[in-house]
Amino acid sequence: MLTASMEGTVTAARTNDLPSVDEIRTQLERIVSSPEFPGVGRAAAFLRYVVEEALAGRGSRIKGYSIAIEVFGRNETFTQEDPVVRIEAGRLRRSLERYYLVGGRNDPVRIDVPKGGYVPSFSWNTAPAEHIETVPDPTSPPRSSEPWWRARRAVLAYVGAALAASGYLAAVGLASYAPPRPSGETFPDRPTLVVAPFANLGDGSEAQLYTIGLTEELLTALPRFKEIKVFGRETSKSLPSDVDASRVRDELGARYLLAGGVRASNDRLRVTARLLDTSDNEIVWSQDYDNDLGSGDLFAIQTDVARRVATTIAQPYGVMAQLDAANPSPDDPGTYECTLRFYAYRSELSTEAHADVRHCLETAVARYPTYATSWAMLSIIYLDEDRFRFNSERGSEAPMQRALRAARRATQLDATNTRALQALMMALFFNRELAEAMRIGEQALATNPNDTELMGEFGTRLAMGGQWERGAALLDRAIALNPGGGGYYHGTRALAAYMLRDYPTAVSEIERADLQKFPLYHAVAAVIYAEVGMMDDARREGEAFVRMRPDFLPNIVAELEMRNLQPADTARLIAGLRKASMPIPQDVADTGAGVGITSDLQPR
Repeated sequence: MLTASMEGTVTAARTNDLPSVDEIRTQLERIVSSPEFPGVGRAAAFLRYVVEEALAGRGSRIKGYSIAIEVFGRNETFTQEDPVVRIEAGRLRRSLERYYLVGGRNDPVRIDVPKGGYVPSFSWNTAPAEHIETVPDPTSPPRSSEPWWRARRAVLAYVGAALAASGYLAAVGLASYAPPRPSGETFPDRPTLVVAPFANLGDGSEAQLYTIGLTEELLTALPRFKEIKVFGRETSKSLPSDVDASRVRDELGARYLLAGGVRASNDRLRVTARLLDTSDNEIVWSQDYDNDLGSGDLFAIQTDVARRVATTIAQPYGVMAQLDAANPSPDDPGTYECTLRFYAYRSELSTEAHADVRHCLETAVARYPTYATSWAMLSIIYLDEDRFRFNSERGSEAPMQRALRAARRATQLDATNTRALQALMMALFFNRELAEAMRIGEQALATNPNDTELMGEFGTRLAMGGQWERGAALLDRAIALNPGGGGYYHGTRALAAYMLRDYPTAVSEIERADLQKFPLYHAVAAVIYAEVGMMDDARREGEAFVRMRPDFLPNIVAELEMRNLQPADTARLIAGLRKASMPIPQDVADTGAGVGITSDLQPR
């Protein structure tokens, strides 16, 4: 039986064109009884609990502690160190996202659990028919002469005031309500960055010229990283160099602000750069760059500083990605979370993470079919089904063909997307189209020479194709620019050092590679350890490899043919595997004839 206050809530909700309590409960039952919603685990109980608490007007009491006790049966000693609620909340969000893409696509009511809390939000999945004519076209520009962000804020303020007056916000937890995304939108939200004009902190005209040039160089280098969005030159020029971060957040909706200053003194030039989180004005990264004006020209200096700043903050494993992984934005968590998961997977190369990322990216391209970066990442995931035998799916189309199709789709959507070109290079390489793969790799590197993910991958492909020295040099650059990157940088560099007969470096790099879940890591480690006489370690790594990939050595010829090794390199690796006591079939000669390389330690 509804209380009087709750009855008032229902009436107000209908007046403001939001779902009623009965409509929300009907939708809840529709979701939990659907075959598209997980029938195992506690997802249904989790969803029922938060929805009913919100409908009862107890949205403010929905916390991790109460969920742990009421849903997961924890006792009163539960603390936040127990991650069960956070983990299950993430699974529930992904389950809801998938449900509304498949079985619930045409459902009238949408239930979400926005990130940043556990209070559900309720909205119409589609506009009610009787109100369609009165809903403005979301793709139409505002009629007001005001900037778009001011117009949007005015609309949201009006809606928020109306809802608050009705009492519905407090009753059903719509404080975290986000308007449904327009169906015509083709790109997901990504981390957004505004570059403020760098300030001239000195008196000289040279420093003033440098500040202008540096800002321009940054606005050229940063947008090459497609995983982020960068506001353009006109926006940057309209801001003062000391713009307040809260203004950037409120008026532009950007999460990050890059600002800084330049000071010239005699022949010395110091550039200070800092990255701020606009939600709380916190400086999350800062760096000083000192240059000698007498040892280089001004343009070369500003280009180098811009490259270093852009690579540090915007690359896939850079400052912004690390911050978002630790504290993701509540805006559109599903699709950008796929990006973060993809790079986390690339750092460990495990079959478990592969399955999770594949599902996430397939959902992402269904929701945003024209987003090139998601197609590129999905191509690499499909390729890993083939080359690593990760979670291979049976179907009418082979994994390699799915990888090629997804990569070509990505490059058709955005011919300058570095990740799309990388994916196409990789698919062509493993399809044994070496010359074309190398051509695409060179094109990708020219598109963004600061992308360490691409450097590591292209360096690996060059090395495997016989250019070991150039491949090693690119890997060294990737490691220097991204010392905290994935272990596969070090793993592939170890293999290159082995092939170049630099055994101390090979041992050092393989010990820095943390790829225990990746089978081919153990094969390369076994070869290196055997070469330097560490036979106990070689046997241990060889046994781990055979245990993880028992199908590899009996089919070594077929496994190696997809890789483009020179015959002499192939022979040397096969001999190295035998030296490590690996059970190579007796009919496989060490000549390397007709055989490809056994190892692709690079996680791509």
